[in-house]
Amino acid sequence: MSNKSELPGDLYGRQHTDRYIRFLDLLFKGNAVINRHLLRPVKSQPPKDRSFKVTVTATKKEADGVVSVRLESADGTPLPPWSAGAHVDLTLPSGLKRQYSLSGDPAQRTHYRIAVRLINKKGGSGEIHRLKKGTVLTVSGPHNAFPLVTDRPIHFIAGGIGITPLLAMIHHCERVGHNWRLTYTGRSRKSLPFIRELQALDSKRVHILSDEDNGTPDIAEILAQTPQDAAVYCCGPPPMLKAAYAAFEESPAFRIHTERFSPPPIVDGKPFQIQVGQGGPVLDVPDDQTALDVLTDHDPSTQYSCRQGFCGTCKVKVLSGEVIHHDSRLGEEERRRGDALICVSRSDNDRLVLDL
Repeated sequence: MSNKSELPGDLYGRQHTDRYIRFLDLLFKGNAVINRHLLRPVKSQPPKDRSFKVTVTATKKEADGVVSVRLESADGTPLPPWSAGAHVDLTLPSGLKRQYSLSGDPAQRTHYRIAVRLINKKGGSGEIHRLKKGTVLTVSGPHNAFPLVTDRPIHFIAGGIGITPLLAMIHHCERVGHNWRLTYTGRSRKSLPFIRELQALDSKRVHILSDEDNGTPDIAEILAQTPQDAAVYCCGPPPMLKAAYAAFEESPAFRIHTERFSPPPIVDGKPFQIQVGQGGPVLDVPDDQTALDVLTDHDPSTQYSCRQGFCGTCKVKVLSGEVIHHDSRLGEEERRRGDALICVSRSDNDRLVLDL
């Protein structure tokens, strides 16, 4: 007898193999292989790294305390496309990660341009101001949480360095022939970057209001000059954004879009605790800090990006504890599952156990 398994003869006693039985045998073996494959545990895939290298090819003083940086692909390939209002996550030589709006023309693929006002010589802005030509940096993105919609006339309102995302939008509007106007405010003309570039695009559409020439601008009055049913895009310091929202309802504007460059202030925050995993260390979160602030102090490798509750980079699962959500990204189902964005979400004198 052969050691190999053999199929029986056919139903009529003939010694050759019945074709139907052969078919069933092959079908059974095939299904067994398929089932073993389907039931095999699926290995989780690490998130795809979408970062790339860029080289600093030029830096330029654009205004008092403001420098622009030109970034080109380190390997000479075209840079990823982007749309007006987009930003990139930039990893600086020190390891600091910061977000900067792209301020050039979105149609330009040979380089990116960012502009940064010096805030702290020892922080990210100070490091940007010290960058030298030839420095290689890591970029992730571009991302866009401030998209441009051109379905109606647009009134841009910029405060100081808040011009950077709006400048890209203006370049786009000029290229497609869309109706726009800009009110540009700041302490002085010397502190306002890109004035010449803006006026070269269309000087009649650009209105500059500096504190030294006109006094502190009245945002309500600026909004009142918005064309009927136009859209407003506003970017600047928190007081400007707060005033713009307060004056919006009484203005002729149809809708308002804003972007801030700093995390929203914590209002009426209460202290709480976070625990890093079941049985892990317990960290106190003061009333004027976020869980992300405390967690990054504990573990500098903690992932985050926008710090404003819209990008989802810092999403974690909360194993226990009652979350007070302040984000604009998670849906109700995600919140029921226990997801939270720790850059803005808090608790009320409770302990949140994080799945980390």
